[in-house]
Amino acid sequence: MADDRRDEGAAEVYVTNLNPRFTGVSATAAAVLAGQGRDLRTVLVGYPLPGCPAPVTRRKALAMARVRPAGRAFSIWHVRRNPEMQLALFARDVLRLPVRIVFTSAAQRRHSAWPRWLISRMDAVIATTEAAAGFVPGVRAVVPHGVDVERFAPAADRAAAWAATGFPGDYGILTVGRIRPEKGTDLFVQAMMRALPRLPGAVAVVAGMAKGGDEAFLARLKAEVAAAGLEGRILFPGEVAAERMPALMQGCRLLMALPRYEGYGVTPIEAMACGVPIIASQTGHFAEFAGRAGGNDQAGLILPLEDAEGAAEAAVALLSDPARHAALAAAARERAVRLFSVEREVAGIRAVYDGLWAQG
Repeated sequence: MADDRRDEGAAEVYVTNLNPRFTGVSATAAAVLAGQGRDLRTVLVGYPLPGCPAPVTRRKALAMARVRPAGRAFSIWHVRRNPEMQLALFARDVLRLPVRIVFTSAAQRRHSAWPRWLISRMDAVIATTEAAAGFVPGVRAVVPHGVDVERFAPAADRAAAWAATGFPGDYGILTVGRIRPEKGTDLFVQAMMRALPRLPGAVAVVAGMAKGGDEAFLARLKAEVAAAGLEGRILFPGEVAAERMPALMQGCRLLMALPRYEGYGVTPIEAMACGVPIIASQTGHFAEFAGRAGGNDQAGLILPLEDAEGAAEAAVALLSDPARHAALAAAARERAVRLFSVEREVAGIRAVYDGLWAQG
């Protein structure tokens, strides 16, 4: 049972990270937790996140949560994945600890039965977009994901930044994410096989790993690249460590994100914060990132799904027009700072927490 004591040092917020791999969900949790720790007593539960305090085990977190934080009727457990919802429900409903559960939902499609039930048991749900809010109950607020615009910032010298990555060529065109059909890795490769012969000095980088059944998919992509004679210009370095990602993006001139489906997708705004324009498919929150086509603050181009040929043509046109590229690069940084900073996300999440605490 819960301890009736209030402790000045007790955590107000427990942020769970129960996936050992560093994913897009991990990246957003890390950025938010780093900001929350400035104003709240926070604890990370599970696996480490870059830039965050060392985590505690699940068992330790459950023991800590028996004590209410000073000035609060309960602590908040912020969860983002099914196993994390299950752990928090165990804490609240089985151990009867003084906790409330907040879930962040980014999916823009109907959840399967088990996560739907889990989500229905949350005390509050935060959706990352209006579209995502339509698929879950109990939405308290729509709070878009943000990025650390100090960590992700333009390089003083983009050419030098690219040289420092160790990749060949004069500059990079980047895509980031798991290598699998849903992420459109094959569309990126097809676009690059069309574009690179017209972009001397450009090198395409696929930053991500193939897992399980997707290894055969990766092997086919590599075979296509070899058959096109582009092994030295379309590179598959595997997963790039989180701490190396800002430096890689700073050296690139373009980020492409061509998934067939994406719930939200944070890598385009990370690139934008580095002053890198984007070319993206019509999914996730990408259209809102890029801004209105032809607008003064347009940061990129949005294409229909499955349009590898259009992506190739757009890349060649943009990278062959230095003035237009510079305009989109400046707008990309400005939009990231103004609309998609992690500070805005932290403030939106804090409003949800405060609403729960005010209810007592």
